[in-house]
Amino acid sequence: MTHALRGTLDLSTGRVSTLWLRPEGATHALVFAHGAGTALDHPILESFALALASRDVATLRYNFPYMERRGGGPPDRPPRLVDTVAAAVELATDLAGELPLFAGGRSMGARMTSTALSEGRLPERVRGLVFHAFPLHRPGHPSIERAEHLDRVAVPLLFLQGERDRMATPEVLGPLLDRLGDRARLHAVPQADHQFRVPRRAGRSAEEITADLANATAAFVREVAS
Repeated sequence: MTHALRGTLDLSTGRVSTLWLRPEGATHALVFAHGAGTALDHPILESFALALASRDVATLRYNFPYMERRGGGPPDRPPRLVDTVAAAVELATDLAGELPLFAGGRSMGARMTSTALSEGRLPERVRGLVFHAFPLHRPGHPSIERAEHLDRVAVPLLFLQGERDRMATPEVLGPLLDRLGDRARLHAVPQADHQFRVPRRAGRSAEEITADLANATAAFVREVAS
């Protein structure tokens, strides 16, 4: 059985929604941020969290402030996003108790989480980071500028990336992983785009891809925390 606890997180700018999923017998915990155009209850994140719960990984999902405003709107500026990440991880340290703690997110949420850690905003008990489609660059503009801060991140990193992701093309991602060395691990999803969608001819369902991502994540947190 998985226990779900909806709550709120108090920030200097107001409150944001949170959702803590903890399976009975949880062995690890992951704080997971949403992407720029989604919220904590987006189907991609919901299915990922449920798949992790079935693998004994608890998750804390949360909204960034702009998602709490009526109509949403553009993302907050990076300092406010980083503040939110730091506050969510602090909350998770209480919820997770003695569970080994990891952090990460999808797309923008992944980048803001790694930025928070690179700036010393996250506690030392965060064992590693999990990136769901890390956005290295804008589509059609290959660059690693958005990832330069990763040089200041010392914990293990898991990149879950689609091979057809136009925001992290292989010719850019490959050299970055080489530069990061043993800290970085890549789990590539064949033929998948930034949303982890694959062509019909690939013969893989969304459920199968979610299970694949959850398996890779569960294996990563167990290895790092062992």
